[in-house]
Amino acid sequence: MTPPLADPSPLTCEFYASGEAVYRKISQHPGYLARAEAAGGDRGMLFEADWGAWGEFVVPTWYGKGRTVETTALAATLSLWTGLRPAFDAVYTGLHREALNRRYDWFERAGHPNHVIWWVSEGAIPTWQDGVSRLEHLHDHGSAPHAFTFHHSFTPEGTPASVRGFGPKSEQGR
Repeated sequence: MTPPLADPSPLTCEFYASGEAVYRKISQHPGYLARAEAAGGDRGMLFEADWGAWGEFVVPTWYGKGRTVETTALAATLSLWTGLRPAFDAVYTGLHREALNRRYDWFERAGHPNHVIWWVSEGAIPTWQDGVSRLEHLHDHGSAPHAFTFHHSFTPEGTPASVRGFGPKSEQGR
């Protein structure tokens, strides 16, 4: 069993150390707009933090672990991008890709989606509740214009799209 994120074990420290570098690098990536950050910036503090316009921190119904700094056993990010391609490139290259390759060193494998994508209107700030609602929708119904993944993505107008190397259009040419 993976320890909670407040555990002082070397793996937990390694996760946080790499996470800080990943966030720094991603924030410099073309197409990055913003990410939810707790007002206090306390490490491991999700449920009790003040997230400002991003809303109260919530989790999907299937998360059954702790909700305190000492017992929380998940990591979550809510971020805004100018489009699918910049987000895809940031997630699947560089330091973030290296972290993804190590995710099962830090977290248990789950039978639930680990990310969801959706389009927001210019100037809108999504909330944690928006993200959780869409993650649960993705889990229950699969990809749709309302909630999707890089592999099964949609344009802002709701038509199927592809990110070079992922998605229905890229699979048609195989």
